[in-house]
Amino acid sequence: MSRIGKKIIEIPKTTEVSLSGGILTVKGPLGTLTKIFKDDINVTIADNKVTLVPKVETLETRALWGTYASHIMNMIAGVTTPYVKKLILEGIGYKSEVKGETLVLALGFSHPVIVPIPNTLKVTAEKNIITTTGIDKEVVGEFVAKVRSLKKPEPYKGKGMRYEGEVVKRKQGKKTA
Repeated sequence: MSRIGKKIIEIPKTTEVSLSGGILTVKGPLGTLTKIFKDDINVTIADNKVTLVPKVETLETRALWGTYASHIMNMIAGVTTPYVKKLILEGIGYKSEVKGETLVLALGFSHPVIVPIPNTLKVTAEKNIITTTGIDKEVVGEFVAKVRSLKKPEPYKGKGMRYEGEVVKRKQGKKTA
């Protein structure tokens, strides 16, 4: 039994949730999100509440039960308050700036690294802090992870990109004799 799947999901007054043909649509003050769901899980929407019940108890449906509940909760939360992730760029000569629909990064390579920004995201770069904001949790997380993978923090001096609040475990380095 899924602990997350068994919970009843409350729908805020400003949000509208509808299901038709396996496509779940969540409309809110910040925008609209849609996601395709398999029909293995019964999704019922009534009295500003969403409940999920698996049709048949199999290993796959038990896994999907909690996953679908989490997706619906994330969609409802995203259309009411946007998701924000921050990257901190550390190192001498490392710079970031937003030019139109692209993020231009100077990461110590011989060339600038240019990353296209998805249409659904709002990205700002100021004082080596890259802030990504959007209503879809998956898109925000995927974009930030892709940008971070360009220059992960190294353990000796801590140079590179790290998430806000991430602790980089430092190593001692060479000892002089």
